[in-house]
Amino acid sequence: MRKERVGFAVCGSFCTHAKALKALEALTERYETVIPIASEISAFTDTRFGASEDLLERLEDLTGNEVLYDIPSVEPFGPKGLLDILVIAPATGNTIAKLAAGITDTVVTMAAKAHLRNGRPVVLAVSSNDGLSAGARNIGDLLARRHYYFVPFGQDNAQEKPSSLVADFSRLPDTVDAALRGEQIQPLLLR
Repeated sequence: MRKERVGFAVCGSFCTHAKALKALEALTERYETVIPIASEISAFTDTRFGASEDLLERLEDLTGNEVLYDIPSVEPFGPKGLLDILVIAPATGNTIAKLAAGITDTVVTMAAKAHLRNGRPVVLAVSSNDGLSAGARNIGDLLARRHYYFVPFGQDNAQEKPSSLVADFSRLPDTVDAALRGEQIQPLLLR
């Protein structure tokens, strides 16, 4: 088991939560310490994809740690240097836009801001219906910044949702390994 401390933040792309949880399971097999984080919307919203209580329970079962879901609980990541890497999976278009603009008004954006102050990597697993339209510039902005790494992504349904992008969550553990070495896993764009 690797000793690096991983933060794993889940945002509100509810349709990809199952894939994110499977990737989290793979991470917990590689890394000794994984701290679960849930965005406010994920922590308290039931959807057709599942109940929020079930998501929180699954996050805790997989990691053995209590889920953090408020700003005061993640702010110490920076001053105390509590993580070696932060994963945001799924990373919604809304969260990506806020990160690109420097907006820190959610638990996930605060976790990223606090973590980035130490110059440590953040891995993003994109899941956005407007990734190739309004959200494209935000993804591009973060691709050009230091310390951001992306799980390889592509269009998930080009015919019916031509602007939609989603990460290949099965590549998340390898992306984390590469990001800890300061490398962007390749190829980044999937067919």
